[in-house]
Amino acid sequence: MQSKVRTYLGFARRAGKLTAGVNAARSVRGGVYLLVADPAASDNCKREIAALAAKFGCPVVWEDALGEAVGKETCKVAAVREENLAAAIERVWKQANS
Repeated sequence: MQSKVRTYLGFARRAGKLTAGVNAARSVRGGVYLLVADPAASDNCKREIAALAAKFGCPVVWEDALGEAVGKETCKVAAVREENLAAAIERVWKQANS
């Protein structure tokens, strides 16, 4: 069964409010409300994710097999650029991980 986090990521992708990949997220000019990252990311990638979170002032949630969820196998981070979807993803993720 697909998790609600993955469902919301799919909504964001179809709405054009999801930026997938570290380089693509780095080039976004503000308006990022949540970063979703894969825990299997390399140490360098995790440092970059922390830097992106500081740049955008947004939280990070960790989702296994993120690449599969966003349709790009090698993707290790996705930036959600829609405030309500970001809040819903964060809320569901906290419920599932508490």
